[in-house]
Amino acid sequence: MIILPSRSPREECGVFGVFGHPEAAKLTYFGLYALQHRGQESAGIFCSDGKVVQEHKSMGLVNEVFNEARLKDLKGHIAIGHVRYSTTGSSVLQNAQPFCVHHAGHTLAVAHNGNLVNAHYIRKELEGHGSIFQTT
Repeated sequence: MIILPSRSPREECGVFGVFGHPEAAKLTYFGLYALQHRGQESAGIFCSDGKVVQEHKSMGLVNEVFNEARLKDLKGHIAIGHVRYSTTGSSVLQNAQPFCVHHAGHTLAVAHNGNLVNAHYIRKELEGHGSIFQTT
């Protein structure tokens, strides 16, 4: 008997975003809660009103990381959230997403689901040009 690798989908992280709703963080919370099966290591939400970015992320399940008071603090009509299941990198807060970058007076929050197959090469190249990495 030959056993072939499974072709069924594997759950690896969950990403959810909202734009144009006054309670974007709360809707993102519900989206992440629905995607909890895709990642149980950490959860995070970044929210913005277009000027100020607020964030919260921590290790644990969505309902452990966020409560009603925390969600009220995340004000804005734009939000992105992430639940993590690590396939590479350590399961530590430093690797929890979304990632946020502040550069030249602008802020960018990004959540990613997957692996960059040439990450080591890209990292060496960028570090050679002065880039600083904050995650593994």
